[in-house]
Amino acid sequence: MTSRSETVTGDAEARTATVPEEAAPADLAAAGPTTGGPTDGVDADGPGRRGPGTGLLALGVVLGLLLGLAAGLLAPGLFRPGNDSPEAGFARDMSTHHAQAVEMSILAHEKTSDPDVRTLAADIALTQQAQIGTMQTWLKTWGLSPTSSQPRMAWMPDGAGAVKDGLMPGMATDAERAQLRAATGRDFDILFLRLMRDHHLGGIHMAQGVIELTDDEQVTALAQSMVNGQKKEIELINSLLIRLGAQ
Repeated sequence: MTSRSETVTGDAEARTATVPEEAAPADLAAAGPTTGGPTDGVDADGPGRRGPGTGLLALGVVLGLLLGLAAGLLAPGLFRPGNDSPEAGFARDMSTHHAQAVEMSILAHEKTSDPDVRTLAADIALTQQAQIGTMQTWLKTWGLSPTSSQPRMAWMPDGAGAVKDGLMPGMATDAERAQLRAATGRDFDILFLRLMRDHHLGGIHMAQGVIELTDDEQVTALAQSMVNGQKKEIELINSLLIRLGAQ
């Protein structure tokens, strides 16, 4: 995850970027969970209510997206990855991977009564939505479609073996997400934290993969910030689980 200190303004044209096979980010903020096909691990079902501050989080998600779109326009350089390049594949796949984290985090922000869990959820939603904006702007700048005919993880050596039932590393299954929506109280908090820990571990694996493959400084910088940020959040998740009497 990158720091939310990338507060810059972008041009209006960049705001039309979309996440591959997902709902438009503005729709995500308005509706709560992200929509998408079952193989992406994101669906249209959402919680039936909104908790305190959820409207502000939704606004923050939209603003984070716009800041990410603008950040993707900074110093584009002369590097133009091809359609089947690791950089393009990473931007597409990580956008989808992030979209599920945003969905689960918005749900957690609505349902949890634990202030530490709510703060973590808001941070994940805002930061990863901004990163989606950055990666989608890259694709547009490179003259590439946000979607590809290539299979998930095809850009990463042996990446296809990491895809299970159409889900990239660490992504929650439909059954797990249904269980999360149905859970309440402490059980919800523990399940959210465990699912997000797995999600982060998968995201770190993907980010480290592109770092080894790319020569693009912007891609390397964003991927490394994801690794650093998500490792720190895993430490926080582990401490919260200990406090809740779970591992």
